[in-house]
Amino acid sequence: MIERYQEIDMEKIWNEEGKLNYWLKVELSVIDAFLYFGIITKDVADKIHEKAKFDVNRVKEIEETTRHDVVAFITNLEENIGEDSQWIHFGMTSSDMLDTAFALQLKDAGELILNKIDFLLNTIKKRALEDKYTPMIGRSHGIHGEPITLGFVFASWYEELKRGKIRFQNGLKSISTGQISGAMGTFSFLDPEIENFVCESLGLSPEPISTQVIPRDRHLEYFYAMASLATSLERFAITIRHWQKTEMGEAEEFFKSGQKGSSAMPHKRNPISSENISGLARVVKSNLFAAIENVSLWHERDISHSSVERIIAPDTTTLIYYMLKRFANIVENLVIYPQKMMDNINLSKGLIYSQHLLLTLSEKGVQRQIAYKVVQKAAMNSFENKTAFLEELLKLDEITNWLTKDEIENCFSIEHHLRNIDTIFERVFD
Repeated sequence: MIERYQEIDMEKIWNEEGKLNYWLKVELSVIDAFLYFGIITKDVADKIHEKAKFDVNRVKEIEETTRHDVVAFITNLEENIGEDSQWIHFGMTSSDMLDTAFALQLKDAGELILNKIDFLLNTIKKRALEDKYTPMIGRSHGIHGEPITLGFVFASWYEELKRGKIRFQNGLKSISTGQISGAMGTFSFLDPEIENFVCESLGLSPEPISTQVIPRDRHLEYFYAMASLATSLERFAITIRHWQKTEMGEAEEFFKSGQKGSSAMPHKRNPISSENISGLARVVKSNLFAAIENVSLWHERDISHSSVERIIAPDTTTLIYYMLKRFANIVENLVIYPQKMMDNINLSKGLIYSQHLLLTLSEKGVQRQIAYKVVQKAAMNSFENKTAFLEELLKLDEITNWLTKDEIENCFSIEHHLRNIDTIFERVFD
């Protein structure tokens, strides 16, 4: 049986034996509740705990006849327990066991995911601090905007991932409820105190009002949080893919000795891991739609959600866990090219300092629209003639009448744009 604090992994949570272990854990917790409230004796409870075993193959064999997986599982337990087996599943409905066990699976998977979120946060923070002052060009619409730093980009990832962690923690809290409330959720044969005992012993909260199932809007919040994490990882990965473009060349994924980038072109070094993140994000996001559809069940219950969850729960949790782990490896081993970043900053021949010129003219008393027009005129001349922006500025009387050469040259300051990086880092990293 998978104990609460035993080291676990995703495979043990979601494989067939793991699933049945969670089922058994719920059933035995109910037996413990029966003992606590004097419904059965300690001798009966001890015998059930000792003999309550299952065999995956035997359960499958029984299911061939029953066409009901829970009945097959309970039947196998009854075969092994023998006398006193009438107390197994007493007063319960299938979903009491299924949904409570499913909550435990999602919770254990979520704890593994949280560990990977924390690991990635630490990895990103380390790179942010290392490249806090490494200048690079910021881009808007893919076009050069103004200087930023590489550490600034990493810090923005860190802050976004922090928000993703909070969303996931909320989703994890949402699904951490159990039910032992009977066929329609009305406690027709077992008192609510049994449910309270079982949930507390399993580290869950009692579902305030179930029907025959735990409401699936709870699960929707959990899957949304994972889709949100996948979307953030996709955004980060796309940025790396852009950095690695030949024309940009600012950073690239680590390329191992002996690694091959193409079967046809020996020179290729491709951002395959980041592309992998982008592709897997599509799967995780598409699973969110299935979780949305699972909320609308017929009346007190149908089982249209069951088949869906058997796919999206193991797939989505496993994919997010893997994506977080793989992206941490990408960030940790990312190869940076600071000189290329500086070359790209200078690529526009100073055009990136146009706003500084605009605002300096405004400070001198020039109306904003007039200042904008004259600075844009110099910028377009520079762009079309492929000349230095400073050179074009100095040609225009509309500018030199207001600013000295030194005042114009002072606007071409990368330090000016980066002067508040420390303050931003204090906000992000506290």
